[in-house]
Amino acid sequence: MVGRAGLAMPFLAGMLAVAGCGESARLSVRDGSGPTPILPPPVHALIPTVHLATATGWPPGAMPTPAPGFSVQAFARGLDHPRWLHVLPDGDVLVAETDAPERPGDARGVKAKVMHLLMRRVGSGHPSADRITLLRDADGDGVAETRSVFLDGLHSPFGIALAGGTLYIANADALVKVPYRDGATRIDAAPVQVTALPGGPINHHWTKNVVASRDGRRLYVSVGSNSNVGENGIAAEDGRAAIWEIDPATGAHRVFASGMRNPVGMDWQPDSGALWASVNERDELGSDLVPDYMTAVRDGAFYGWPYSWYGQHVDTRPQPPRPDLAARAVVPDYALGPHTSSLGLAFYTGSRLPARYRGGAFVGQHGSWNRRPFSGYRVVFVPFANGQPSGLPEDVLTGFLDTQGHARGRPVGVAVARDGAVLVADDVGGTVWRLVPAR
Repeated sequence: MVGRAGLAMPFLAGMLAVAGCGESARLSVRDGSGPTPILPPPVHALIPTVHLATATGWPPGAMPTPAPGFSVQAFARGLDHPRWLHVLPDGDVLVAETDAPERPGDARGVKAKVMHLLMRRVGSGHPSADRITLLRDADGDGVAETRSVFLDGLHSPFGIALAGGTLYIANADALVKVPYRDGATRIDAAPVQVTALPGGPINHHWTKNVVASRDGRRLYVSVGSNSNVGENGIAAEDGRAAIWEIDPATGAHRVFASGMRNPVGMDWQPDSGALWASVNERDELGSDLVPDYMTAVRDGAFYGWPYSWYGQHVDTRPQPPRPDLAARAVVPDYALGPHTSSLGLAFYTGSRLPARYRGGAFVGQHGSWNRRPFSGYRVVFVPFANGQPSGLPEDVLTGFLDTQGHARGRPVGVAVARDGAVLVADDVGGTVWRLVPAR
């Protein structure tokens, strides 16, 4: 008698064999971008489109391609899956070297096992370094000559925020804090938990980000969903697909906004003062759906997940349906293209770049697996005027895919350095890139 494992293996091999098959986009990424994206009917298929960019890393001497008027150099190389950045007041740069935690419940079923194997091909799912590293460019030449382990022994850390002399780190299952001292190259104090965050054996979207309010009295933490569209049960989504508001003094928290499948990047728009977030939307509705987006986050708003997409377009997959929630879903402010995996978000507040960049948003697009042809794998700039987007995304850093469609790098977090340069964390490339105007 053939056991379940024996039956599963041929199916597993078959699924891997068809990876790369599926329908293709009929619209451009540009069509699915901006304040009024084109939203075609969804495509439902037994086997979703899988189109992978196998991770290879950067060959010697290679680097991304900057847009005309810019130049790029490596600020730091040889990092272990650098995902997120935080610039300290003294100019030092903290980088979270991290990957997914152990998640035994996130690989149940043949389809889930296939996806985990595929994700390893694109550079995810390796053991996490679980540390934050400090990079220091003391001589101002644009290269960090000092590198030190700033804080280790963490649990898949991601977001980092400094407020009131305290450094906050968003681990995969808890927000923790340590005392901070200007100029320190290492913190030896044990992290103290501020509040637990949704984790558990599934922890599908494990990355948790954190930003502080401008007065430091509140923290905002992004928590992704536990599934694509609720297939693990709605009970498994308690407190997830949301942005939390947390009192750092007590750990008390509330859901600030919900229905956001995987909110990641967060930043304060300097002109309006509004909190904006970049959000990864759902998969398996075809290459043209659904656009990832960024939006000003409204207190108490519901953005549709899992019951509707891009406002009130009903998704029939979640059961039981919730027409009452779908009917009040808020339309996002700005689409960033389907399946671009837009993660990093930083508003430009420096003075080194031309004046047109001030107040606009730099977005790190990690890149697609569920779209043919590829989307993302670049850093884009979205111009703003009077606190609102004022044009379509502009490429500022490309070349992360080679001519064979292999991923030499994948951009994630973006940050503005104290000298006004734009920094980009490239997890597959193990590098932090530095983008400045060309001389």
